[in-house]
Amino acid sequence: MTLEELTREVPELHNYLKYMPEELRHRYTIRVYPPGTIVHQKDFSLNYFGIIAKGEHRVINEFQNGNIYMIEKNEPVDFVGEVTILAGMEKTSVTIETLTEMTVIYFSRMDFEQWIEKDIHFLRLVAQKVAFKLYRSSYNRGARLFYPPHFILLDYILKAAAAMDIEKRKIIIVRKTRQQLYEECGITVKTLNRTINKLKDDGVISITKGKITMNLEQYHHGQKIIHHYVNSQ
Repeated sequence: MTLEELTREVPELHNYLKYMPEELRHRYTIRVYPPGTIVHQKDFSLNYFGIIAKGEHRVINEFQNGNIYMIEKNEPVDFVGEVTILAGMEKTSVTIETLTEMTVIYFSRMDFEQWIEKDIHFLRLVAQKVAFKLYRSSYNRGARLFYPPHFILLDYILKAAAAMDIEKRKIIIVRKTRQQLYEECGITVKTLNRTINKLKDDGVISITKGKITMNLEQYHHGQKIIHHYVNSQ
């Protein structure tokens, strides 16, 4: 696959590449990753920059004790390595793992650094993306520090239900393991189990074959709880 072919498949790429230095149109590599692939690992040297053209991924922070914390999920168009390079650091600070098949256009770190020196339009797009991630991370981190676990988990389930179109489907199943919920919500597994039991006792979720389920009536009940909790703080 060439850059021109990929741009035809993903027209949004044109806005990112339209002022790219001509010499870089012959100095790139395109890679396609299957789901569940580690694209880059925390604390590894970074000598490349990537533009994610297709596919979703998650950004995670891994700790020496084996715990994993999911920082965010991202959709294209996005980047690989931009924060490390713009910060002037040698090693990556996070791990990126694909959630779906993902297509990435790679350039060398040196080419990227020269590119953003010449192309203010592209630099602005990269900076906007970084700023958006920082804004979202700060906003969500505040919620996790301020609100109790049952609020965080209920909010997560409600958002998942909305994404699965519960208004149309009437009932949804959250097909996540306890470990995945811990990574995405930042709630320890022990606390998570207690929180799930509390939400079940409150009548906003059910448990079916070990999985969290929510019907439309529970969804509307949960929305009222969240709304009341936020307004009462």
